[in-house]
Amino acid sequence: MGVSLLSSPAFPRVIILSFITLCLIPELALASITRHYKFDIKLQNVTRLCHTKSIVTVNGQFPGPRIVAWEGDRLVIKVVNHVQNNISIHWHGILQLQTGWADGAAYVTQCPIQTSQSYVYNFTIIGQRGTLFWHAHISWLRSTIYGPLIILPKRGVPYPFAKPYKGLVPIIFGEWWNVDSEAVISQALQTGGGPNVSNAYTINGLPGPLYNCSAKDTFKLKVKPGKTYLLRLINAALNHELFFSIANHSLTVVEADAVYVKPFETNTLLIAPGQTTNVLLKTKPQYPNATFFMTARPYVTGLGTFNNSTVAGILKYEIPTNTLHSAASIKKLPLFKPFLPPLNDTSFATNFTNQLRSLASAQFPANVPQKVDRRFFFTIGLGTSPCQHNQTCQGPNGTMFAASINNISFAQPTTALLQAHFFGQSNGVYTSDFPISPIIPFNYTSSTPPNNTHVSNGTKLVVLPFNTSVELVMQGTSILGAESHPLHLHGFNFFVVGQGFGNFDSNKDPAKFNLVDPIKRNTVGVPSGGWVAIRFLANNPGKEEQHNITIQLINAHLFGHTYLSYSSIHLIILLLNVEKS
Repeated sequence: MGVSLLSSPAFPRVIILSFITLCLIPELALASITRHYKFDIKLQNVTRLCHTKSIVTVNGQFPGPRIVAWEGDRLVIKVVNHVQNNISIHWHGILQLQTGWADGAAYVTQCPIQTSQSYVYNFTIIGQRGTLFWHAHISWLRSTIYGPLIILPKRGVPYPFAKPYKGLVPIIFGEWWNVDSEAVISQALQTGGGPNVSNAYTINGLPGPLYNCSAKDTFKLKVKPGKTYLLRLINAALNHELFFSIANHSLTVVEADAVYVKPFETNTLLIAPGQTTNVLLKTKPQYPNATFFMTARPYVTGLGTFNNSTVAGILKYEIPTNTLHSAASIKKLPLFKPFLPPLNDTSFATNFTNQLRSLASAQFPANVPQKVDRRFFFTIGLGTSPCQHNQTCQGPNGTMFAASINNISFAQPTTALLQAHFFGQSNGVYTSDFPISPIIPFNYTSSTPPNNTHVSNGTKLVVLPFNTSVELVMQGTSILGAESHPLHLHGFNFFVVGQGFGNFDSNKDPAKFNLVDPIKRNTVGVPSGGWVAIRFLANNPGKEEQHNITIQLINAHLFGHTYLSYSSIHLIILLLNVEKS
């Protein structure tokens, strides 16, 4: 299944539409344009690992179609639901400036799209360029409904690095279950235990030759010698951070979450669920007479079960036209494998993360908030909820696992929160009393858990005035075992100003914050048994008629935990467009 960097069988439809649009309207070659797409949510039979099942897809494709746009373009995507499941689509990492209704978080910024209904997402890409992605934002439909969203710089604006030879095909990681993934999460919610692990990881929907019955389902990237390629890595997997490497090749990291970074070279990188990373791959100067595995496997810090397997694709060099190679000789070419870090290599994970720094140039400055208006301290982790009456649960001591922030587990409403606020009908839907710090402090990373591990439930929001500068420290806990927690902030990028292990010390740790060139991104991993500090300016209020408000969401991107106790690790930020006093 060879793939050129101009045309990928996995992502054909949208790219063709984009280029046709340009050809038909040459006078707009240097202007922003509106791009129209249609997403038909439909069932499609797909076979992986010799198991065929009907999955929910966009336009019958797995993964879904690739969207390519230029910075400044307007996207109008009509989503039509032809299946029995409710659906919504989140445009992960898009800031949605003044278009909060288009964010796609079900029951937060919109009611989900019901069967035979449609919804039009209409937004403009402002001040962003790079690699993002889109995915379903309800239940576990994200396991099959996802695809890349590539934003090219404005025409005539160069990259802050040498222009690559090619760079439009993404490498998107996912997970595959032989059974219906909706049944997997439904069972977990009923029993209160962790969801069953996936059967395989995938690259562009393909598990690769290291899995049984999958040699033909292998992603192959064809390259030419002596060229530089821009690879767009996306972790759309539900439950695992991943190590990734290409045998005998180094990679230069140039972007994270659609924000340029100071370039640095590495043989292996780490990418968390919900994160994207752009890397430059410089190929061998001459035909190497070999092929090379590109592999990914999980970085694991928790105590629960996990899929301990490796997905592989193949980097394949085009054969020079002036040489003779028979089909038999090509098959006998040596195949080199990369060396990935151990599964629990926190030292590598920390060192890699610490290398990520904003470009902080005149053209792409790092405008880190130097003063802070509001400080928050949130504990992130697993607790327990009581088992429902006459039910047997698989959590500790017969309870149900429940993820929480500040010991509050998010109760999913039946009315979209933005809709409730817009129409002045928030009473009984949510309250705005989310605590700014844990109500009962404790030794968050102690190996001895507190006596009471129960969490409370509620639909609680944080309310911020427009233009508030925010510092948020997210502290991992070890109540039921320490592990890393990737968290994503909708509607904003933020600066990761500090991180460390153990309990955050508000007297000592802020002195070590990087306020000069910290990485700016939309998804960050809270280290296992540690903390991370972020800063951002709450300046995205939305604008719908006279109601200048937006509701933004902080949510986990370990989906095994996100849907323990009904999306329990969501936190909502209600941003009002009123100037600070």
